[in-house]
Amino acid sequence: MIHVDQASKRFAFTLVELMVVVAIVGTLISLLLPAVQAAREAARRIQCQNNLRQVGLSLLQFESANSAFPASGWTRPGIGNPSGSYLSWRGVCLGFMDQANVLNRYDVQQHWWSENNLEVGSYQQPTFLCPSSPSIEPKLAVPPKTPRPALALNKGLATTDYEAIMGVRPSLDATKYNTSNRYSVMHRDSRTKFAHITDGSSNTIVVLESSGRPAVYRHGKQKADVWNEQGIGWSDSESAFSLDGSSADGAAEGCGVAAGCFVAINARNDNEPYSFHSGGAFALFADGHIAFESEATSILAFAAQCTRAAND
Repeated sequence: MIHVDQASKRFAFTLVELMVVVAIVGTLISLLLPAVQAAREAARRIQCQNNLRQVGLSLLQFESANSAFPASGWTRPGIGNPSGSYLSWRGVCLGFMDQANVLNRYDVQQHWWSENNLEVGSYQQPTFLCPSSPSIEPKLAVPPKTPRPALALNKGLATTDYEAIMGVRPSLDATKYNTSNRYSVMHRDSRTKFAHITDGSSNTIVVLESSGRPAVYRHGKQKADVWNEQGIGWSDSESAFSLDGSSADGAAEGCGVAAGCFVAINARNDNEPYSFHSGGAFALFADGHIAFESEATSILAFAAQCTRAAND
């Protein structure tokens, strides 16, 4: 009689047992993935916030060197832009962002659409990008916007997710805002000093997220074959905007609170505050601090933070 050593026997899983193990593993993975994705988004938020903080430091250094903040864009000679070239605030702040090598190639004596500056403007600056934002396909054909001619680009302009808020539209509250008090710190050809920010530098937004441009988004979804003529690149001097307010679905803009344009954040990205974070967007204030602004904030409460001298 042949005796078989029990220790030498081979045991195999049954099909049912394998299916149970696979189901358990699948359940664990399904539970783990949201946590991993949340951790990644938290890291992206931190990087986005740090980028905006670097932007804030550059603005404060510019103000320290020039006794005024840069304009959002220039159409005539001004502080930091004596030649009066059409330039973005980002272009003149490169030297304060540890980007002196880029600034050395960027000619502030020429408009941003000059051949040389278009070449420099095609180089992506990581500080201007929020990692939560999707990659945007370069736009190679840009229609004219006086005095800028139409542009046919060999390389698309590098984009930015951070933009100066120039102020608010008086139509948001005609009883409060007018052409003299509707402005924030940085607007067209401005020469704003700290003393001009009478609402308080810690209460006044200067730059915020306006991500995804020049593509057009509504609530995280891109509209096919639609492009924004502003915000086409970090070097674009026409990309700053004023707060209009939009409808909840993002279809209407600037129609007034009573007519349904009561949303301030994340409804539409064409020249409105917008991010790809859940629940709101980051904003940089004149004193250099960063705050996450909830998309549930009322339009009038948000507007109060977008003016420097409206007694809000």
